[in-house]
Amino acid sequence: MSATFLKLPFFDELEPARRVLIAGAGGGFDIFSGLPLYFALRGAGKDVFLANLSFSSLPPDVGRYLTPTLVEVTAESEGSKYYFPEKHLSQWFRDRGEEVPVYCFHRTGAAPVARGYAALAAELKPDTVILVDGGTDSLMRGDEEGLGTPQEDMASIAAVAGLDESAVPRKLLVCLGFGIDAFHGVCHAQVLEAIADLSAQGGYLGALSLTLDMPEVQQFRAATSYVLDQTPERKSIVCSSILSALEGRFGDYHATRQTEGSNLFINPLMALYWCFRLNAVARRILYLDRIAGTEEYMELAMAIKRFQVGLAGIRESRTMPI
Repeated sequence: MSATFLKLPFFDELEPARRVLIAGAGGGFDIFSGLPLYFALRGAGKDVFLANLSFSSLPPDVGRYLTPTLVEVTAESEGSKYYFPEKHLSQWFRDRGEEVPVYCFHRTGAAPVARGYAALAAELKPDTVILVDGGTDSLMRGDEEGLGTPQEDMASIAAVAGLDESAVPRKLLVCLGFGIDAFHGVCHAQVLEAIADLSAQGGYLGALSLTLDMPEVQQFRAATSYVLDQTPERKSIVCSSILSALEGRFGDYHATRQTEGSNLFINPLMALYWCFRLNAVARRILYLDRIAGTEEYMELAMAIKRFQVGLAGIRESRTMPI
């Protein structure tokens, strides 16, 4: 059987890529959801770089600043001893003989994030940017009852969508962790509706199941488990849930104390990559133009809130009839 049998359009999209920036869209541990792709693309001979919208404390001397709100974090970087996943990821690579920096965006409004991406594109010259969302709330267009935690995702999507098409011809979004955002009020019937809509627009590039027998997934698991152990008081709910799903856990299983008292539904769908053309996702977001000029994080959050308050109607959450 041919190796190209039933090949996902996502991989066709990546075939001509030579320099790829993989960036966590929603902050915190989102970049870890991109690690299977990182290892796979690097194994295919491509130059691959890592970035993340950071929740970490990033002091002035933490590393080399490319803009006032974008810094290169390495294993040498000094910051919080309690929460600094990007530094710990660089340390994990160093322990294996590699120096891999993570470019970190401060948690700001959308405009500084856009300036940071422009500077990073000039520095690294990627021909492809893949935003990675741990969860699927990045697919919400804005009139749903539950948006999850959209601020960071939307700032990242607006920034990458605005990059010069001639310099960065491929812009993609990948989501990992279907169902996790129920913890933050997202209706997953509306997630599936968004995927259907993107499919109709030609923006959906297929889904891929991750399994523990994949070498790239084994590396992802090792790196993520290491960093989770370095942040015992703030373990990522998203990454813990994805790892639980990969390990075959099911139902109300809690890998971290942070979710105790809530009702989780760990399941195999959490280990699927859902792949999209980013510009198609950006075109669906009803308020993206309203956040583009925001400078501060609270200004960004309030712009989204004002948009929702001004809507004539909100699409209420509904259960799936399956």
